[in-house]
Amino acid sequence: MKNLILVHTPRVLLGLLFLVSAVDGFWFIFSGNHLIHPPTSDKGKQFELALQASGFFWPFLKTINLAGALSLLFNVAPALGLALIAPVMATIVLFHAFLNPQGLPVAGILVVLGLMLVWAYRDRYAAMFR
Repeated sequence: MKNLILVHTPRVLLGLLFLVSAVDGFWFIFSGNHLIHPPTSDKGKQFELALQASGFFWPFLKTINLAGALSLLFNVAPALGLALIAPVMATIVLFHAFLNPQGLPVAGILVVLGLMLVWAYRDRYAAMFR
C-alpha cells in the first residue's frame, strides 16, 4: 500500500500530465491549434509563442515530455524519465511564479509529485552526489 501511494500514484499522475502536454504540443505543431490550453497571461503567451517560433525548441521540448512520460507510465527506467522532465518541471514552476501566477496550484502539484518520486528513487540518484 505504501508503494502504491508514494511511488506508483505519483509516477502515473506525473506521466499522464506530461503525456497530455506532449500530445497537445504535437497537435499544435501539426494543426496550429491546442487541444487544451489553460488561461495564460500576456507575458506567458509571449514566452510560449517565442518557444514555438524558434522552430526547434517546441518539438524538442515536447519530445522530452513524451519520452519522460512514457518512461514513467510504463515504469521503464522511471528515474531516467524523471531526470529528463526535471528541468521542464523547474521551468514550469518558474514560468508560473514569474509570468503566469494563476497556474501556481498546478506547479505546486508538479513539485509535490516530483519530490515524492525523487525520494522514492533516491538510491538511483545517490551516485551523482558521491
